[in-house]
Amino acid sequence: MTPAKPSAPRDRNPGRRAPGRPGNDSPDLRPRLIDAALACFVRDGIAGTSLRGIATQAGVTPALLNYYFGTKLALRDAVFEERLMPAIATLRQHIADAGDDVHALVSTFVHGVLGLVDTHPWLPTLWVREVLSEGGALRELLFSRIGPIVPQMLAARFAEAQKRGQLNPDLDPRLLVVSLIGLTLFPAAGAPIWRQVFQADLSTGAMANHALALLTQGIEGKHER
Repeated sequence: MTPAKPSAPRDRNPGRRAPGRPGNDSPDLRPRLIDAALACFVRDGIAGTSLRGIATQAGVTPALLNYYFGTKLALRDAVFEERLMPAIATLRQHIADAGDDVHALVSTFVHGVLGLVDTHPWLPTLWVREVLSEGGALRELLFSRIGPIVPQMLAARFAEAQKRGQLNPDLDPRLLVVSLIGLTLFPAAGAPIWRQVFQADLSTGAMANHALALLTQGIEGKHER
């Protein structure tokens, strides 16, 4: 009778981690770490944020944060790719679907930007701090990634409308884009201040109505001189 082969030793801890993998892992942990980094970047600025500060915000150890991202630069890039760029892509798609009518383009941009502010309250502060401010950590990414897909596209559409006689000839299509940003993201970024100054609820809806009312006559211009 052939003796039975000895059975393989049982794993006393079948749920154990692979070597080097920290604990507290879960499918939603990586997005939570990105959200924690975003909150720190908005509150303290990217330059003023440390990996330890992000770990504290997320309620994890620095070792776990290091396991997932390694460096603050990698976390910054993750915030840009997985939080900011999807928001910008949504805005771009709305503009692309708006057609060539100038009023539709302007209305779509204004409502689109302020709709993003409602969905992503962090957007205005991040924009002002990290894109517009000198030395902002996202400025170069604006030039290479965001500029071509929204501002340049919108300015080109305005220029074509101007050639068709549908846009005030005194306007610079590029500066019209600048004005649109100035009438949306800037008021949204300063809203907490102005709400206190005027003791009024300056909602994003109120901002959109104001911006569109202000722009309507300027877009069309005078038909006779």
